[in-house]
Amino acid sequence: MSTTTEMPAVSECTVTGCSYNHDGCHAFAITVSGVDGAADCGTFIPLARKGGLPKVVAQVGACSRTDCVHNSELECTASGVRVGPGQGDHAANCLTYTPA
Repeated sequence: MSTTTEMPAVSECTVTGCSYNHDGCHAFAITVSGVDGAADCGTFIPLARKGGLPKVVAQVGACSRTDCVHNSELECTASGVRVGPGQGDHAANCLTYTPA
């Protein structure tokens, strides 16, 4: 299992409607989830109120997309992840997700 210093950072988030995104992701860690070919950011919260930590430190805490090449025992092994708007009703996706 990875320690917090080994977890990949969220290097970019362009989802403007997320409570944790204000000039970067302010969540301590995100969870990547999803179905039907999407790798959703499970930490996405669509509220106008901003939340999270006072500085940008977000990292990937867990990934349930076992079909991703970066997933090893439910841990993300990518050097960093990008989060952005998804297609259809997917508001926030892990753009680093790569099907195995």
